[in-house]
Amino acid sequence: MSSSQRPGPLVLCILDGWGLAKDGPDNAILQAKTPVWHTMLRDCATTRLETSGEAVGLPCGQMGNSEVGHLTMGAGRIFMQNLPRIDRAIADGSIKDNPRLTALIAALKQSGGRCHMMGLLSPGGVHSHQNHMAALANILAAHGIDVLVHAFLDGRDTPPSSAKGYVAQFQSDAPRARVATVIGRYYAMDRDKRWERVGNALSALVEGQGHHAEGADAAIAGAYDAGQTDEFVEPVIIGDFAGMQAGDGLIMANFRADRARQLLTVLLDPAFDGYDAPKPPKFAAVAGMVSYSSALDPFLPALFAPQNVSKSLGSLVADAGMSQLRIAETEKYAHVTYFFNGGEEQVFAGEERILIPSPKVATYDLRPEMSAEEVTDKLVAAINDHRFDVVICNFANPDMVGHTGVFEAALKAVETVDHCLGRIARAVEDTGGHMVVTADHGNIETMRDPKTGEIHTAHTTNPVPLVIVNAPEGVHVEEGGMADLAPTLLDLLHIDQPSEMTGRSLLVRS
Repeated sequence: MSSSQRPGPLVLCILDGWGLAKDGPDNAILQAKTPVWHTMLRDCATTRLETSGEAVGLPCGQMGNSEVGHLTMGAGRIFMQNLPRIDRAIADGSIKDNPRLTALIAALKQSGGRCHMMGLLSPGGVHSHQNHMAALANILAAHGIDVLVHAFLDGRDTPPSSAKGYVAQFQSDAPRARVATVIGRYYAMDRDKRWERVGNALSALVEGQGHHAEGADAAIAGAYDAGQTDEFVEPVIIGDFAGMQAGDGLIMANFRADRARQLLTVLLDPAFDGYDAPKPPKFAAVAGMVSYSSALDPFLPALFAPQNVSKSLGSLVADAGMSQLRIAETEKYAHVTYFFNGGEEQVFAGEERILIPSPKVATYDLRPEMSAEEVTDKLVAAINDHRFDVVICNFANPDMVGHTGVFEAALKAVETVDHCLGRIARAVEDTGGHMVVTADHGNIETMRDPKTGEIHTAHTTNPVPLVIVNAPEGVHVEEGGMADLAPTLLDLLHIDQPSEMTGRSLLVRS
């Protein structure tokens, strides 16, 4: 079929961090001016999806996140996520016998080196959990290995100034481990090649260079006095820590990949030349909680191997001979590609990708529009070109600006996305296509904690919308969960749902 004969595409538009909540002064979606969104809710087929807890393979009550949401969307099934997988291995004791962990312990006993354990020390459960770090530290210490903890502070999936209590709890849970550095995640967990941030973290880890404090409590208190919240705490060296040494070991305790890759690449990949980084030592042994990328796999054994996700939505679209486009700005590009494809890095036949750079600002409240208009320009052009059967896009603004906690910026982010939605909807309707609008989790609908009144920067457990623009005649939609999205899209595409997908289509035809 020529492009001029091809009907309009099916567009999946993911509004990252756009949840549903009651109206109130802290709901940026309902406080913003959103004429397009209000029209969609009034005129289109709409429902709601659950995006947290057991609906996405997480413990009951655990907020969803972008990685888990996109994995579940694309897979069309619920499978146990890394958080409960690791929880279970700790609870039943099997983690002590993990062959990758026992190999690291044996190597460190032989070298006499210390073990550097780094990760997001937080109970947030999005990138890590401090209980996992404490369990690993206790196992290592029981084998006589000195454990040096590099505590990356959260303040994003947790309240902005909550680290002091979390670090104290960790020290109580793992009394034989020693906190060697305290670093805000802004520096240690960048994912946008802001090498000056990563460089600050590396100088502390590798060389022991940074601010100094006698203890972790003092480091955090000093940062608060300087006006820094947890996420932005500048690297602090604790006590006499002087850097990593040859013969030491390294464990990355984060179980989410995207914000661990850059730091690990600099530490482990000998071919890295992204910037003039401090030279890391020759480690006696290393391990990661999970696989972080195929590029890092040769250097970093994973304690928990990836789960295979066959028959994802993207693979089924390709198998049907259809073309597809994935488009997002930098902050969410991995989510509409790697994560949506079930953790597969391959590009499917007929799949094209467009990456729009995110703006280079310190925090996104400084530019809440981000690159949404540029994403929309490319997306509308692709729709009008009639080249693609399926388009999957992500707007990062609601999540990334929601994380800043700045309400006025959140309003601007919502209004920007609303304007972009209007442009895309017109293109879809003009070409005879369909658009499914949804989100991966909530965030920007709750900008202040309703219980404490504090600024709220984390995700929520709220449901998210599902709206079908230009739905087929007589189609309505039922409530469901993230795992039901792929079967619903297959139904719209008239592609048979495979048995591997355990979700269900939410379409109801009258």
